[in-house]
Amino acid sequence: LQQFSDTGSRKEHVKITSESKPGFLERLSETSGGMLMGLVTFLLSFYLLFTNEGRALRTAKSLDEGLSLVIPLVSIHSVSQENEGRLVHLAGALSTSKPLFDPSYGLSIQAVKLKRNVEMYQWVEYEESTEYEENGEIKKETKYSYNTEWKSEVVNSRNFDREIGHKNPSAMAVESFTAVSPNVQVGSFILSKGLVDKIDDFKQLSLSNLEDPHADVTRGGDYFYHSENPRRPEVGDLRVSFFYAGLSGDDPYLGSADKVTVVARQRGDQLVPYRTKSGDFLDILYPGDLSVEEVFQKEHESNTMKTWALRGAGWLAMFVGISLMTRIFHTLVDWFPVVRDLVNIGLKAFAFCVASSLSLLTISIGWLFYRPLWALLVGLLSVVPILIAKSRVPPKKQQ
Repeated sequence: LQQFSDTGSRKEHVKITSESKPGFLERLSETSGGMLMGLVTFLLSFYLLFTNEGRALRTAKSLDEGLSLVIPLVSIHSVSQENEGRLVHLAGALSTSKPLFDPSYGLSIQAVKLKRNVEMYQWVEYEESTEYEENGEIKKETKYSYNTEWKSEVVNSRNFDREIGHKNPSAMAVESFTAVSPNVQVGSFILSKGLVDKIDDFKQLSLSNLEDPHADVTRGGDYFYHSENPRRPEVGDLRVSFFYAGLSGDDPYLGSADKVTVVARQRGDQLVPYRTKSGDFLDILYPGDLSVEEVFQKEHESNTMKTWALRGAGWLAMFVGISLMTRIFHTLVDWFPVVRDLVNIGLKAFAFCVASSLSLLTISIGWLFYRPLWALLVGLLSVVPILIAKSRVPPKKQQ
């Protein structure tokens, strides 16, 4: 059943849908499906936690190996055959063979990357939903509102609840793209594709020094507008902005070329990934002029952050998996509100304690072959959440 209530404005409306309250068997069936999903999530969390520890320790070993072998280059303007195949460290200004350009807008720049970003003025749908129970039915009230905004992707108005009055074009007349210089160097050394991919610190390009490229294009601030009136755009109007990364030549407006620091294997005049004994590859690039120690410290910090992020994700997956698997107990007592709330609190506490213990235990197993003493300590810590939970349970009264 659907009921419509219009607020008087075509930019906002409310829809109310209602359905019968699911019976006990129906809810039990849904819970069974959730239990299966919970089991899959629970098992995946073990894989994520275990492999993450191996990856973290392998990466740390590779970085330590790299630090012990790396050779700082004396000069970046000559290629020494002595360093062939070895891990080298160098820092210098980026250079490219020729500028990147966009002939459609009469724009060129000496940089590693040039990105054209096209946005279209479009309708965007927002929805807010609330559910409530009335006369034994579950009712859902959804408020749809519409606003016009600049968007980089085409918003498909066919998916709107009400497309009439909010229709968007199906495609953009001008496409976004990113141009990448085919030859990027630091001194006499050519950077590999992997190193070039790491140059991604994009900055918006000022258009104040450029002329309007066409009669139907107007420049306003740092945008080119395909619009009759940029101050009052209409749906379907376009605006184009440009971004660059890795300035590779001195520019009168943007300044001198960007400096980068690279740690990679020297192969002829190319800088390519270095394979460590652990099986990892080292091809590191950072903006600025950094020492060897600073580079490897940043890499260790990045590895630590990634490790903790994946540990958190693994624990959360385990907690969600246990919660879904034990939800059947919540469903069984759903008819008794007070009991249901108590069971709900108990199940969350149970999931928290078990997820914490099993996560620590899995991490300790992951460390077993690399750092046995740490593995033993973390394994002992895995018992703590269960001991805390047990201490919270009141002792039985003396008979």
